[in-house]
Parts: sequence; structure tokens; C-alpha cells
Amino acid sequence: MQAQTNQFIGCDRSFEEAKVVLFGAPYDSTTSFRPGTRFGPNAMRMESFGIETYSMHLGKDLVDDTAVFDSGDLELPFGNQEAALAMIEERAAEILAADKIPFLLGGEHLVTLGAVRAAAKKYPDLHIIHFDAHADLREDYLGNPLSHACVLRRCHDLLGDGRIFQFGIRSGTREERQFMKDGHVTTELFSDETLPSVVESLALQTPKQPNNPNTGVPVYLTIDMDVLDPSEFPGTGTQEAGGLRYLNLLTDLLLICKRLNVVGIDNVELNPGLDPSGRSTALACTFLREELLALRV
Repeated sequence: MQAQTNQFIGCDRSFEEAKVVLFGAPYDSTTSFRPGTRFGPNAMRMESFGIETYSMHLGKDLVDDTAVFDSGDLELPFGNQEAALAMIEERAAEILAADKIPFLLGGEHLVTLGAVRAAAKKYPDLHIIHFDAHADLREDYLGNPLSHACVLRRCHDLLGDGRIFQFGIRSGTREERQFMKDGHVTTELFSDETLPSVVESLALQTPKQPNNPNTGVPVYLTIDMDVLDPSEFPGTGTQEAGGLRYLNLLTDLLLICKRLNVVGIDNVELNPGLDPSGRSTALACTFLREELLALRV
């Protein structure tokens, strides 16, 4: 991985000294409504220079208080989901092998599967915390099992029951709702109120890797930005009314990062072309800064 000229603000450490490694997956080939998330990672890098590196919430600065390397975007083959996922998995595995945290910027939500595949190989007892407007638990979408609408179902195929916790979900099919009711995943509809109890239950579990240098059960955090209400985040392809507010999501993030062993993370589904005002991209940049500073590294 080589240094990039186009970096997210404050993320200019070398790979060797970094604790967290950003990489983009500009992929939206299975998008079912309005495409354009492939432009999300680059838009965030360009617009990041409109924000400060210092966080008023955390009292920390990206330059002084953490070490992040931005490895740039992968060049992914559109139209070939498995090849794209393999490339994402390879990059995430390289980062994990160096005992660093991979931070994936999407792209559509399918890209999460590649990073989760890598994390699950290193951490067999991996758990997922998932924020989203959509359940993403379909067995297939229009006959395609590798669709953004199926990504958490494919993650369940890897991890099994009791390992996926979903928040803010407010859209899905009857079959997806039944999958939740059957106990395969834990889903809170419309809200995030049960997150503290879920976080505490995970914090009390003992990880299965005795040689793991980190503490606590390994958690992968995936955030589809459309979990936010469209009034705050209109720049996404499948808007759903009744979403979380930014400060709610930020509070959730800080709790997760404070209490849990986050070993991988992603933000997906920013579609900058759908919000000419630029406020969605600005929000995504600010939130990314808070995430990078909140991680326990």
C-alpha cells in the first residue's frame, strides 16, 4: 500500500505507524434504485478539508491524537461481485494481519461482506453491530444472492445465529421480518434504545482467542448512513422516513467504541450526487472524524 495524494484530512501517517487504515470501495453495481455511491469515498476526501481535524466532542485531534493511514480506493471490477468482494477481503486481510483496524468507505452496502469475510477468518467469534434503515436480510434480490439487499444475510451465513445486532431498521420484507422473529438476528425496529444493554452484554463476554492482544469479544461495526433521517442525510439512494438523528448515532458510536473491541468498521451508502447542498457529505466527513478519534487504539 502506497501513500496517496488525495487523503482524508489528518490521515497522513505511514502504514507502518498507523493504528487504523482507511480504504475505499467505490462499488455500486447491485444498487437497486438510485446509483452513485461509488463516488462517496472520493467526495469525502475532497470535502474533508472543509472540517477541522479537532473534535469538540472528544477533545482530540486527528493529527496529534491518533495515527491513521489512508490507503486510497480499490479499483474494483464493475459487474463482477465476487471479484470485487475478493479484492476487498484481500485488502482488509492485509490490514488485519498487521494488527491494525480496517476502516472501509463505501460504496453500496454489499462491500461490507468482503471486509467481514476477512475479519471472521481472523476472529472466529466475530459479532456485528449494524445500523441501517433496511434489514438487508433477503435470501436474494431478483435472483441475485450477492446484492446490497442481502449483505447481512450473507454475513449471517458466515457467523450463524446470535451474532448480528441491528438498529434503526424500518424497511424490509415479510420474509425478512420472519427471519428476525425466528431469532437468527437481534433487531430493534425504528430505534436504538436497546443498544446500551446489547453493548453491556457483549462487553461481559469472554473472547475465544486467548492470545488476542485486544480485550473483549471482537465486533465489526457497519453503518449504512441511511439509518439517519432523510431530513439530516438526504444524500443516499434509498431514503426512509423516521430515521435516527445525528447526535443519537454519535452517542451510540461513542458508547460502542468505549466499551467494545471494534476490530473492523465501515461507513456505506453516501450518494453525494443526490444532495447538491453538500450537507450529507459534510455530515459524513464529520462523523468519520469522530469515529477515527473514538476507536480504542
